[in-house]
Amino acid sequence: MPGEQSLTADNPLDRERSHLAASRSALRAMRADVEALDIRDVTANWVNAEVLQSEIDARIKALADLVHTPLFFGRLDYEKGEAFGGEDVGHRFYIGRRHVHDADGDPMVIDWRAPVSQPFYRASRTDPQDVALRRRFGYTGGELTAYEDEHLTDPAEAQTSSKLLQQEIERPRVGPMRDIVATIQPEQDEIVRAGVGGTVCVQGAPGTGKTAVGLHRVAYLLYAHRERLARAGTLVIGPNASFLHYIEQVLPALGELSVKQATVDDLVAHVPVKGTDPAAAAGVKGDARMAEVLRRAVRSGIRMPTEPVVMVRGSRRWRIPAYELEELVRELMERDIRYGAAREALPQRIAHAVLVRMEAAGEAPDDRVQDAVARNAAVKAAVKELWPPVDPAKTVLRLLSDPEFLAACAEGVLTEEEQKEILWQKPARSVASAKWSAADAVLVDEANDLVHRTASLGHVVVDEAQDLSPMQYRAVGRRCSTGSATVLGDLAQGTTPWSTGTWEEALTHLGKPGSRIEELTQGFRVPLEVIAYASRLLPEIAPGLKEATSVRENPGAFSVTEVPVDGLTAAVLAACRQALEREGSIGLIAADARLPALAEALAGAGLPYLSPGGETTAEVRLTLVPATLAKGLEYDYVVLDEPAAVVDGEPDERTGLRRLYVALTRAVSGLAVLHSAPLPEALRTA
Repeated sequence: MPGEQSLTADNPLDRERSHLAASRSALRAMRADVEALDIRDVTANWVNAEVLQSEIDARIKALADLVHTPLFFGRLDYEKGEAFGGEDVGHRFYIGRRHVHDADGDPMVIDWRAPVSQPFYRASRTDPQDVALRRRFGYTGGELTAYEDEHLTDPAEAQTSSKLLQQEIERPRVGPMRDIVATIQPEQDEIVRAGVGGTVCVQGAPGTGKTAVGLHRVAYLLYAHRERLARAGTLVIGPNASFLHYIEQVLPALGELSVKQATVDDLVAHVPVKGTDPAAAAGVKGDARMAEVLRRAVRSGIRMPTEPVVMVRGSRRWRIPAYELEELVRELMERDIRYGAAREALPQRIAHAVLVRMEAAGEAPDDRVQDAVARNAAVKAAVKELWPPVDPAKTVLRLLSDPEFLAACAEGVLTEEEQKEILWQKPARSVASAKWSAADAVLVDEANDLVHRTASLGHVVVDEAQDLSPMQYRAVGRRCSTGSATVLGDLAQGTTPWSTGTWEEALTHLGKPGSRIEELTQGFRVPLEVIAYASRLLPEIAPGLKEATSVRENPGAFSVTEVPVDGLTAAVLAACRQALEREGSIGLIAADARLPALAEALAGAGLPYLSPGGETTAEVRLTLVPATLAKGLEYDYVVLDEPAAVVDGEPDERTGLRRLYVALTRAVSGLAVLHSAPLPEALRTA
């Protein structure tokens, strides 16, 4: 029978502890070997020495032994003579976060990403994949305290759920997000190990682990395609800095240190963001149609020639007539290449036309002559007139400040009302003085790409993608135009006026139409009662989505309490104190407008608290979270203040209910809802 083995099973547990101690010793030896490397005689110059030393330093850092992080979490015992070429011995592998080998090079721990580790996640009684025994380990801190066995080929053993797996999922959250490498489920593993060549979109209900799946997919791709991605680079895009801080330790815990993190605003920071847009203006600026408006704006200065180019070289004059110049300009326009690339090509095209005439006159010019002609003052003057330089930020500034220019560029694309929405009431005098909004910065990024191609990375992960506008998707897509992407999100949690309608539409804007879409509906984090309660909102906020389920056997602590208006704050404080009596992190989530009053009340009650993204400690485990920043975060216990205020804080009811859905689904072990105003209708029904 499968089951958890405890400290009373001395011999097996002692043997496993002995292997853990030996593995840690081997890891330290591996690190010592790298630290002892002497590169003085193997580098040709100081540049090579610096590069090699930086790689060695990164390797030393990656080999750090994290004392409180289990070095291995599972074991696979394969059937004798089956999976390994008919050998008359079984094979045993310990599965962990990184590869560890002994002094002879024999593996003591196998990286979870290696092919031989895959059956740990996917083997079952119906498909044992030659695995005779799968063992899971339980830890307290870094100490191995228990194990649990499954004999996958034993028909007499009853199938039961894993207690250690359940305990790991429910383990209290303290500090930043942790990896789920020990608890990856088969449907998650299929996404994690999907090939680097294709883009994958994951629609994931709350608690299904979509963020963790995306991060582990990055770790897997770096393992399987390290050289390729090391050259091209990888990037994780999150909704805000608090979220990125929350997830930043996951990849280093898996030994990956080179992945960059950013928000969309970070990517498009060509201009300083000083202002905000009304929802209507932001919606128009985020619309995909703005790409055509910007294309017209960037190309608006192109002129057809009215005069020939006359170039003097030595005693000869060479003349290119206007009609031939027009042919060159129109050819470049029809090719639709980047504006800057076309501007660089035009003088070479004109120079080539001159060289044709030189050859016809009996001369023998070479490439050096063509380059000299391209740099000739007359040619440069013609290029400046026909294809003038473009500053992306100044172009967008003019577009948003000049009604006539906007009307010309937006004719047949935007309505007059839409044009009025995006025009600045007080036109700025310069790029530096303009009060750019976040949506404006995305427009500048689009214009910049129209002029000069944006560099592409090997792989990009974008989380909470349902909140991106079409223009933001285009900005992200430019960063992986020659690479692939992992798109993570939940349509039910879209809380922007321009939030994604369908993933097919989003992938088209990203430049990855027809990509694979996966849906995760089995929850591991949110307790069953909590997700069932929150799912009452789905028919109103996302009627096409499946309701999430939960594998949690523990229903969790759940309560909905109505209190008098004048007693709401006191009741919230009492609920926070009650939650603090339990182990783990506590999130007090409230409408943004309620935060000042709650902050004052917490301070007056002597309850210390953190801001979102702050790392919880044994002394401070309570975080005061504005509802607008709760997305992607999780806490062991959540106290939700006044749901009606969360709904009313948004510009429309659907967005408000989606914001409430997010707030309701942040809890891992318990949720206490306190309200004085009536709850939304869907939450009042039995």
